[in-house]
Amino acid sequence: MTLFFHVQNMANVIKAIRKRFRFKPKQTNTGPQFKTNEAIRIPKVMVIDEKGVQLGEMYTSEALDLAREKELDLVEVSPKAQPPVCRIMDYGKQQYKQSKQHRLAKAKQKTVETKGVRLGLRTDSHDLENKKNQIEKFLRKGNKVKIDIILRGREKAHQDLARENLKGFLAMIETPYKTEEEIKRFPGGFNVIIAPIQEQQ
Repeated sequence: MTLFFHVQNMANVIKAIRKRFRFKPKQTNTGPQFKTNEAIRIPKVMVIDEKGVQLGEMYTSEALDLAREKELDLVEVSPKAQPPVCRIMDYGKQQYKQSKQHRLAKAKQKTVETKGVRLGLRTDSHDLENKKNQIEKFLRKGNKVKIDIILRGREKAHQDLARENLKGFLAMIETPYKTEEEIKRFPGGFNVIIAPIQEQQ
């Protein structure tokens, strides 16, 4: 019984340790963090008003009162300056503007994927047409395409034929493309990577 309770207590201790040292997910900042209003502890600051006019050095309390009169915020924009530079602005509006710009920039970023399409040495014309249409769809969406022609068994003796078949298949593709990587040999056959031609803006 004593051994049983000892083991049980050890198990409870291990559970407590695991719970205590559970790691919290790392938070990512969406942008630079500035001190505002009462969080600014420096006695004197250099002040710029909401129109960009330099008001010069003044006590932080005076600058804060001035910002309040205008129903705006006092924001420390250059903390390493001597004295630190503060700007009078609508901080909430500025944060919203920056967040909107960040979302727009993220939306404009396009992720390019490399899609894969496999052919065989004896793939019939109907399947080749379907593969061609699939590749053209990928290219129109802005994706790269890796085309493999696979050789199995005795087919490996016909490498020249496989290379020519792959060239012929590339000639069938009507959507404009460029060859990212030329046809090259690999243990299972041949492959080539093609990419869409981006239209000039």
